[in-house]
Amino acid sequence: MANADIKPKSISRAKKWSDEIENLYRFQQAGYRDEIEYKQVKQVDMVDRWPETGFVKKLQRRDNTFYYYNKQRECEDKEVHKVKVYAY
Repeated sequence: MANADIKPKSISRAKKWSDEIENLYRFQQAGYRDEIEYKQVKQVDMVDRWPETGFVKKLQRRDNTFYYYNKQRECEDKEVHKVKVYAY
């Protein structure tokens, strides 16, 4: 795992829900851009995921409190446009 800060080259907003958007929503709720930034900050190799859906199960915020997520979709349609999609 590289310690060099990987910066995104561009950003866009999500238009419609998908599994990828669901996971980005969960990372951004916990205060991170995406999985790449989470792994850099928390120095972890794996993120806890639900085996049935592949959605993120548990994230640790920067203040070391935990967010726990359900197996089902949590990002409602009205929230989708708030999700930022980063390109590297």
